[in-house]
Amino acid sequence: MHAAVAVLIDQSGLVLLGNRPKGKAWAGWWEFPGGKIEEGETPFDALQRELYEEIGIHVTEAYPWVVRTFDYPEKTVKLNFFIVKVWQGEPLGKEGQQLSWQAPFNLTVEPMLPANTPILKALSLPAIYAITNLQEMGEEAFFKALQLQLEVGLKLIQVREKHLEPAALLAFSKAVIKLAHGYGAKVLINADVEMVMSAGADGLHLTSEALMSLGHKPKGMMVAASCHNAHEIGYAIQLDLDFVMLSPVLPTLSHPEAQGLGWESFAKIKQGCPLPVYALGGMQQKDLRTAWQNGAHGIAMQRAIWE
Repeated sequence: MHAAVAVLIDQSGLVLLGNRPKGKAWAGWWEFPGGKIEEGETPFDALQRELYEEIGIHVTEAYPWVVRTFDYPEKTVKLNFFIVKVWQGEPLGKEGQQLSWQAPFNLTVEPMLPANTPILKALSLPAIYAITNLQEMGEEAFFKALQLQLEVGLKLIQVREKHLEPAALLAFSKAVIKLAHGYGAKVLINADVEMVMSAGADGLHLTSEALMSLGHKPKGMMVAASCHNAHEIGYAIQLDLDFVMLSPVLPTLSHPEAQGLGWESFAKIKQGCPLPVYALGGMQQKDLRTAWQNGAHGIAMQRAIWE
């Protein structure tokens, strides 16, 4: 069964959940609102219809996000998730279901339908993924910029400094982690598992080459990867990584001669992906909405974020 599902997010970051009413399978379990895609409908058409029938709202803006398939005992469902931040009307349980606005990582309702559990984990990822730029900026300027960004809400950072020797990379990573953790931000290191563990980082970011040589996902940490095509994303999906970056979307200062994918190709490669995907390459803050419109979870930046 194909379904369109909405992740309604209010201005405070809470998401809307509803419990399945009596008479339906899995009655009493909580889920994101949505329903079956009828023959001849697009996923977005189904989303609009289902949300009006189910909770009485008119969706005015929705972004395609992730697509996940789940095997229930009675059927297999393919769920097309949309991020919905703009709608008309006040959500109301028109089918007798209870509704509740919830913080994704601090639910006060249960049980949650199994197919929706991974979605809560993905929703914990912020829209901006910052990549360190020590080599170009120098230590003083970089840490000043990092402090400023953390103060205004930066929550996810990748340490990527290929010019540093292991000892220097470890020292730099520890300094970034200490500062970031003070603001509740997470840090991934573009290196190896040993470096991640030694530094006390939250996770590992793999190059595309490291991704394709990986046999299994390391346990006990967040794992992400850089991808450049559908084949690499497919392998990241197979390993069940936490998220990926897809690049380059637009031309970059570091590789001005390289032609970017462009948004149309980005959306095509990303289509149907169950993992959150960050767009990388020539990104500016103003590109975030365009990224959402093309199915990205957010954008990754190495230069513009620190300017």
